[in-house]
Amino acid sequence: MGLAVLVLAAGKGTRMKSRRTKVLHEICGRPMLAYPLAAAAELGAEKLVVVIGRDADQVEAAFAGRAQFVVQAEQRGTGHAVQVALPKLGDLSGDVLVLYGDTPLLRAETLARMQAKRRETGAQLVMLTSPEPLPGLVVRGADGRVERVVEQTDATESELAIREGNTGVYLCDGALLASAIAELAPKNAQGELYLTDVVAIARKRGLAVEAIQLDDADEALGVNTRAELARAAAVQRRRNLAAHMANGVTFLDPENVYVDSDVEIGRDTQIDPGVVITGPTRIGEGVHVKAHCVVESSVLGDDVVIGPSAHLRPGSVLKSGVRIGNFVEVKNSVLGRGVKADHLAYIGDADVGEDSSFGCGAITVNYDWEKKHRTTVGERVRIGCNANLIAPVTLEDDSYVAAGTTVTHTVPTDAIALSGARQKNLEGWGKKRRKAAKHGTGHEPSGSGHG
Repeated sequence: MGLAVLVLAAGKGTRMKSRRTKVLHEICGRPMLAYPLAAAAELGAEKLVVVIGRDADQVEAAFAGRAQFVVQAEQRGTGHAVQVALPKLGDLSGDVLVLYGDTPLLRAETLARMQAKRRETGAQLVMLTSPEPLPGLVVRGADGRVERVVEQTDATESELAIREGNTGVYLCDGALLASAIAELAPKNAQGELYLTDVVAIARKRGLAVEAIQLDDADEALGVNTRAELARAAAVQRRRNLAAHMANGVTFLDPENVYVDSDVEIGRDTQIDPGVVITGPTRIGEGVHVKAHCVVESSVLGDDVVIGPSAHLRPGSVLKSGVRIGNFVEVKNSVLGRGVKADHLAYIGDADVGEDSSFGCGAITVNYDWEKKHRTTVGERVRIGCNANLIAPVTLEDDSYVAAGTTVTHTVPTDAIALSGARQKNLEGWGKKRRKAAKHGTGHEPSGSGHG
């Protein structure tokens, strides 16, 4: 067997104070557990087993097809979690990498370094350590070699001064892991089986244990509270933006932009401050997303301009050259090349042809309180200000809609839709109103529109 990866994700997450299990909480648009699973896939794991506990059905459903799952019904420590999972691994002739569902920031490159260390040294166990103290502390001998790991709750006063933390991430010979797990005993204040004791067992047998220390302690950040969730998300956002900038994307103020992990952005695109881009959004080249826009699970072609303060809701597709302006909202719609809606419009559940335009205040009225209906707008259609398009309705190519019109029927090519009463001016109305006010009659002249 090649590499097997075991992800421990059965913790109750009590400190999250949540109705959901901890590993389903999102970091930059992905459930926390998705990150170690992605790292395992990048390493080419032949087997991937996840140990789950609370909300097991929901976790398994969220990641169906990506891993095998085993339930740790009784929470008796990390060593017990591995015990529960070992039968799922089957043949243990290869290496086993142990990861954690609540440690989402570990890079695949770091884990690959552990593999390289094992190949180079022949050590049967390679552990990952942090330059900062963690709940587990790494105890080294006089020769500087790793001897064991001690939990802070069980540490002596001198051991509590140790700065090197144990991340709990181990790359281990499968046969060694199985035999060492069988030796575990609950000799600690918590009465649990500690996976960390495998280190001391390996050393007691005279086996080499090597350690790689992280350059960046953030990689070992464990998420147990909402504050730690926010910290992990901030780190991941910085990584996301750094990767985009390396690929030719401009962020005017990277500290004030929020970009999810599954977002794709083309070169020469500029993202202004206050922008939020979420979900599996794809943005083309040469796009300008102006300040304070929100883009959710949408597709933007090349040279699109949106904002400031525009909102693209899920399912929006903007073809190349589309221009969406101030306070325009688009939802579940396809806008053809060159479509323009420069301000204060709503386009929902619509298919809009090339080079059509929406005036200020124009909207698609797509919901009849029971069903959503689609609006079809052809090419080169001109829609005036404050027009209402009552779906389902079609505006054919080269048609027009006058300002203030409510459209309920098809508008043919080259026709203009008009609705509403013809304007009527009442001469002297203002003079009569002032006179009535002066004499205190309290009555408005006829035609005031009140009542």
